[in-house]
Amino acid sequence: MNIIKHLRERMGYSQQELADKIKVSRQTIISYESGNTPSVPNVQKLAQLFDVLESDILNGHLPKEPSYEVIPAKAQKETPQMRISIPQENITKFKEVFLYIINKIGSKYNVGQTVLYKILYFIDFDYYEKYEEQLIGARYIKNTYGPTPVDFAKIVRQMQKDGDCEEVKSKYFEREQTKYLPRRKADISCLSAQELEHINATIKKYADWSATELSNYSHKDVPWIAADDKGIIDYETVFYRTPETSVREYAND
Repeated sequence: MNIIKHLRERMGYSQQELADKIKVSRQTIISYESGNTPSVPNVQKLAQLFDVLESDILNGHLPKEPSYEVIPAKAQKETPQMRISIPQENITKFKEVFLYIINKIGSKYNVGQTVLYKILYFIDFDYYEKYEEQLIGARYIKNTYGPTPVDFAKIVRQMQKDGDCEEVKSKYFEREQTKYLPRRKADISCLSAQELEHINATIKKYADWSATELSNYSHKDVPWIAADDKGIIDYETVFYRTPETSVREYAND
């Protein structure tokens, strides 16, 4: 199986749509899917678009494909004394929190896809450390540049089809940047006052950080360090954070 064709079809792009996204002709995509090796700049563009390693594209390695899984609330209550290491997905909440973030900071010059990945991650993992409860409850995988929300592309692509947001390309220090702009306001009725306060604090903390700064910072976080490459990052590991990334005050025994 050709990896570029596989990744294109997994994302639901036509050959022309993929060509438009990396700014080549459809014939170029056809040639790649026929076995020709992309140029180095196009390998970089494909890897960024599909959120895989450049080596995956070059070597034809299919990355692991974790997907979100909704766990019924009843199942969580079976062991009330145990924290949940596999969170319950809440796609609606994910969409509204994402819209809330891009309504607030989506137009900032530094806020592209990578920054949004990290802000979502810290919203989720910091909240879990502080309150031992899920906020969005998204699942994240360990990628080269830091935590990545599972199925982010699928969820946001559906949001685009629904008219909730739009994807735009821009230049940031001569590099192509993927940005998302809102088409409607977020419905924050699904958020508690505590959750909203936490989200606002996280946005304020990281809104001016660059993608590189946030990636480097996430690499110091124990949950990311402890995860296998391309593996799911375990929420439970927030309780082993070092002081540099911890957001909770622990009582000294």
